[in-house]
Amino acid sequence: MIRIGINGAAGRMGQRLVALGIADNELQMTAALEEAGHLKQGVDAGELAGVGKIGVPLTVQLEKNVDVVIDFSSPKAADVLLERCVALRIPLVFATTGITPQQYELIEESSQQIPILHSPSMSMTVNLAMQLCETAAGILKDKDADVEIIEKHHRFKADAPSGTALKFGKIIADAMQIEEHRHGRHGMVGQRKHSEIGFHAVRIGDNPGEHTILFGLLGETLEISVKATNRDCYASGALAAAKFLYDKPAGLYGMYDVLCER
Repeated sequence: MIRIGINGAAGRMGQRLVALGIADNELQMTAALEEAGHLKQGVDAGELAGVGKIGVPLTVQLEKNVDVVIDFSSPKAADVLLERCVALRIPLVFATTGITPQQYELIEESSQQIPILHSPSMSMTVNLAMQLCETAAGILKDKDADVEIIEKHHRFKADAPSGTALKFGKIIADAMQIEEHRHGRHGMVGQRKHSEIGFHAVRIGDNPGEHTILFGLLGETLEISVKATNRDCYASGALAAAKFLYDKPAGLYGMYDVLCER
């Protein structure tokens, strides 16, 4: 039985992680973490998630009573969590988006001491789509293809473009050697350049996430699209990542490692 801790347990994703985690007979929920001063501190995490009491109240401090931590919180909480996980030698599934380059460097440094799985999306199909885009980008590199990325998320999402869209962009940019990113277009911007990837962020209703990557040639277009119908795909992916990470040595891992594990 793998003991799981959730950082950000009172959030939308945190609640789904609790609900799905306690239904998994390979996992045991032993910690539910939230920031100091949160209105739900002390409330049972199972009751908050709508699945009844599980005997795990929301608390601030991570203790050595978990085997893997899953983080779905906020960038401002990242540094403290990383420091604590390293100190306690606890593996970390880091799913929070919107982090700074400096924070990513800290993740890389910390992964030299503990196993860390970092991905801007915990969705299995998103990560498979990334591999498909890498293949397409490599083949179309010198084939006069334009690349545009359209992402849609709920109105509450704070960062734009999404971390997942930026990851798609980096994969394609590396494969096609494209250096310029353009975030939206307005006014007389002139003819589109081949040396750019266009990003477009849509915020609407309660959309849990859609990403569409367009490779446009004259006379034809390749479209790779992946859509979530609810947040459970992200929670299920994160729980699968926790199982994967449980017995791994220190290092930096991604969701494609989870997909390809034999």
